[in-house]
Amino acid sequence: MVKWIVLAVVLFALVVFVLALRPVLARLPRLRRAAVALQRRAGEAEALRETAETLQARAEALQEQLDTTQRRMAVIKAKRGG
Repeated sequence: MVKWIVLAVVLFALVVFVLALRPVLARLPRLRRAAVALQRRAGEAEALRETAETLQARAEALQEQLDTTQRRMAVIKAKRGG
C-alpha cells in the first residue's frame, strides 16, 4: 500500500515537472534566436567601439595639426606686421 502512495506521489511530481518544463522548452528556439541576435549586436557594438576609438585618435591628430598650423600662421603674421 505504501509503495502505491509513494509511486503516486512520484508520478504526480513528474507530471507537474513536465507541465512546468513544457512552456520553457517551447520557448527555446526563440530564446536561441534572441541569443544569436544579441551576440551579433555585441559584435557590431565592438566594431563600432573600435571605429570610434580610431576616429578619436584621428581627431586628436588633426587637432594637433591645426594647433601647429595656427602657431605657424601667427608667426607669419607677426613677421609681416613687424
